[in-house]
Amino acid sequence: MKAAAFHSPGPPDVLQIMDFENPIPKNGQVRVKVKAAGVQPIDCAIRGYGFTQPGVEIQYPQILGNEFSGVIDMIGEEVEDYYIGSEVIGWSLLSSYAEYVVVPTSQIVRKPQMMPWEEAGVLTASGQTAHTALRELGIGKGDTVLIHAAAGGVGTFAVQLAKAWGANVIGTASLRNHDYLKSLGAAPVLYGKGLVEQIRKIAPGGIDAALDAAGEDALRASVELVQDKKRIGTIVSFDLSESLGTTPIRSQRSISRLSELTHLYEQGRLRIVISQSFPLYQASEAHRVVEAGHGHGKIVLTLDESFV
Repeated sequence: MKAAAFHSPGPPDVLQIMDFENPIPKNGQVRVKVKAAGVQPIDCAIRGYGFTQPGVEIQYPQILGNEFSGVIDMIGEEVEDYYIGSEVIGWSLLSSYAEYVVVPTSQIVRKPQMMPWEEAGVLTASGQTAHTALRELGIGKGDTVLIHAAAGGVGTFAVQLAKAWGANVIGTASLRNHDYLKSLGAAPVLYGKGLVEQIRKIAPGGIDAALDAAGEDALRASVELVQDKKRIGTIVSFDLSESLGTTPIRSQRSISRLSELTHLYEQGRLRIVISQSFPLYQASEAHRVVEAGHGHGKIVLTLDESFV
């Protein structure tokens, strides 16, 4: 099979199309012919300087990607409820920028028929991170929530989930993304100098919780605005979070969580926003766009019979 992979860390150009053996599913696993795969900032970190998460080992040449959508084309033994031809959404660490991926059935859900492949391919990672974060922060009806980097991949999902659960949302973003945030139901605020004062004017009743997907300055501003530090979460500033006593959050993926997201989509309460789409052979260009800071939403790679 063809896959986008790299032999050693470096700039986006180290990511190349390479040949790998076709994976074969074992007991309880299925093989999925990938239609689309999301591109995450963490993919760029792994490619750029060999960043790894605890328990994850890089083996060169290393394929990237951890979320996908596609069609099951082979089934291992002891698999129930899924069949050849089933359309699915799922996750698989360091393997999704590829023609095929093998996963256990505990890492896939059925794709809603009306959901386009590209949108399905970018739901798993940022969607489940946002869901995990808001659940850990106890977001619910009547809360006023501050979401930093609200126009990004995680932020876009977090804004919509908070709104779906009855919260009022304030989101920080660049000026060019303010209309976009309004379309999601958030009150936009320009990040930078005077941020705390701006937010206090918009929310004179105070901020109940905050989610930092932007960095240390956003986390420090949140501490000034939210009384209960345990209701301040970050998915990026872990070292500072420890010193401030706020809540570090790492995504906890499950099929129940992913199923809830697909149900919200089917109900019309969750939009999946694609910023740009690239064929697999342009994975390096997709990484350049992510590292430059794209406007809003998600970046996706697509695969078809003639992608190379």
